[in-house]
Amino acid sequence: MSQSCSAFPQNDESQRQMEEVMLQTRMERIGRKIVVLSGKGGVGKSTVAANLAVALAAAGKRVGLLDVDLHGPSVPKILGLEGQRLVGGPDGEIEPIRLTENLSVVSVGLLLKSDNDAVIWRGPMKYNVIRQFLKDVSWGELDFLVVDSPPGTGDEPLAVAQLLGRDASAMIVTTPQDLAVSDVRRSVAFCKTLSLPVLGIVENMSGLACPHCRQVIELFKTGGGERLAEETGVPFLGRIPLDPRVVVSADSGQPFVSEFADSPAAAAFAAITKPILDPTMEPTARTSAPEHTEKRTMKIAIPTADGKLCMHFGHCEVFTFVEVDPAGKKVLSSQGLTPPPHEPGVLPKWLAEQGANLIIAGGMGQRAQGLFAENGIQVIVGAPVETPENIAQAYLNGQLQTGDNVCDH
Repeated sequence: MSQSCSAFPQNDESQRQMEEVMLQTRMERIGRKIVVLSGKGGVGKSTVAANLAVALAAAGKRVGLLDVDLHGPSVPKILGLEGQRLVGGPDGEIEPIRLTENLSVVSVGLLLKSDNDAVIWRGPMKYNVIRQFLKDVSWGELDFLVVDSPPGTGDEPLAVAQLLGRDASAMIVTTPQDLAVSDVRRSVAFCKTLSLPVLGIVENMSGLACPHCRQVIELFKTGGGERLAEETGVPFLGRIPLDPRVVVSADSGQPFVSEFADSPAAAAFAAITKPILDPTMEPTARTSAPEHTEKRTMKIAIPTADGKLCMHFGHCEVFTFVEVDPAGKKVLSSQGLTPPPHEPGVLPKWLAEQGANLIIAGGMGQRAQGLFAENGIQVIVGAPVETPENIAQAYLNGQLQTGDNVCDH
């Protein structure tokens, strides 16, 4: 796994192009993509993600659950998959673990030789692993892909948000306390910065569900999640009370919503899942997002001068953004934008804000390529001096001829 997740070799750009098309094609077969986020650890995010996936599958939907908490994968434990391992399929694909007929699961915890092994990876390696999970796993046709991200706003949630594309949305998990709400507020800001729509906020551990009288006792304060939703202008999906059996079910590997379906907490999960199953539900609109289109597209950024690719990447006159349909291998539109003044670190952020998935350039240094990778943007170098539309079409066809990584500056 570690070898196949390493950076793509610069002398095999055609293979790299085909793999990008493979990723886009794979994503075309997945309906809604839900990224479960939290700005704070210990709020029960993985429990919420796992039980959400189980509830959606129980409703008859085809669901994939992807655990990208690379340093603390807990989904295998929650779902009773410890000891199982992912295996390769035909054509180098990765076969997910089929938990039920409708639910498939992938986690880095299902790749480790031992459940005690530690994952020690830097940012670019994390990006490549997540990309490989999305590109190479034979998910098949899915109605939902639920992605369990680690707490915070670091490499993993950033990579997921960039790779899933524009049709992804977020569910944000908090607990009622002010400290948790303060940290989780950053997740809302993260989503707005990346133009990632927010389905809503879930307040977990909201009161204690008494196992005897079934009443919910306000053991801690409640309402923090609802106040945060009102403050940030995103929907509030509901409260899930504490239930001692949640711990029991997680430790035994039995999904709570199916094991204790008549509990107040399971009823809360059902209430949260109901609007997600409603096809008319619209997540909070993106901030400064492009208009939604029915086709799932990607955007290629090409530095240009006088209407053709400019070898001088960092100081080009214009970046031409070519929107393409990877599945249909069609160029849809192109638009030229003037980049901001050249300063270290400015272009990766600016291009990410414009929605670029891929940069095709004449040349670029390794450090710059690493910065773009951290922003979830793939880079192809050594492209010829041609019009942006011809370059994009050649890329879609897998026929882009690339040479040395050069720059005329």
